[in-house]
Amino acid sequence: MSTSLRLLALNRRLPSTSLPNRLRHAARHQTRSLATNAEVPRSGWGTFAKFTAATVLGLGAYTLGSIYPPLPLTILFPRAAPAPPSDPDSAESKAYTQALEKSMLALPILEHHRSQPEAADWYETRPYLKFPEERRVNNLTSGALRGPGKLAIPPLVRARNDETEALVFVHLGRGLCGHDGIVHGGLLATLLDESLARVAIMNLPDKVGVTAKLSINYRAPTIADQFVVIKVKLEGAEGRRSQVSGRVEDLKGTLLVEATATFVQPRYAKLLNSKVLKTQMGEREQSS
Repeated sequence: MSTSLRLLALNRRLPSTSLPNRLRHAARHQTRSLATNAEVPRSGWGTFAKFTAATVLGLGAYTLGSIYPPLPLTILFPRAAPAPPSDPDSAESKAYTQALEKSMLALPILEHHRSQPEAADWYETRPYLKFPEERRVNNLTSGALRGPGKLAIPPLVRARNDETEALVFVHLGRGLCGHDGIVHGGLLATLLDESLARVAIMNLPDKVGVTAKLSINYRAPTIADQFVVIKVKLEGAEGRRSQVSGRVEDLKGTLLVEATATFVQPRYAKLLNSKVLKTQMGEREQSS
């Protein structure tokens, strides 16, 4: 056989020597394809369980948000509320005010204050309660703003015997709002002015005074239809001038408004009837 024929036969036989390698590569490729194309069985309960959990959580969050809406939502989307009874002398109005009165007297913060060891250093009074009717009808807080849905009941004041400090409990109805559901800032300023005035005037020589300066800082929206506490302290008194500070808090202790004020006794004070003013503010009843 010639040399050329031998080389040709040899070249034809050489590829057969790489067959095992080719088989191994083919087997690996087929294994990868099977692994890729194989379908992993999935349980339908996993998806259903996730959907059910998400639904339950969503409904729970919606329910809680409806019952206890976050403050921003309350401000942006206030709930419509029925109007209070229009006739203050109706049976419905009387039942409404009686229920509020009962609730105020049972406030935990009031009961706690009454039970303190120094409770004897304080006294209670109700401003406007003995105010003459002919004067009450022309007074802002005891006349025009008095009634169901507004200032439905007279405030309750707990004051120190030395007149240096006072707590004023007030219910604010929904009829006192600026933005729906939020008490008007001007109304809060009025209540602060009168509450601060009571402590300030009690420390003036003739128990007569007028507001000289009132500075107010609004710290948080005041939600309507709730009880608030106005805390007042005497900061100083000299001659015909007294300085006081105060803050409005909700029953949880959240600061809503704070203020400072200066009151002065006018030079014509001796010409005024201070007895009427004391009756309006609520006097300490003298023990017999």
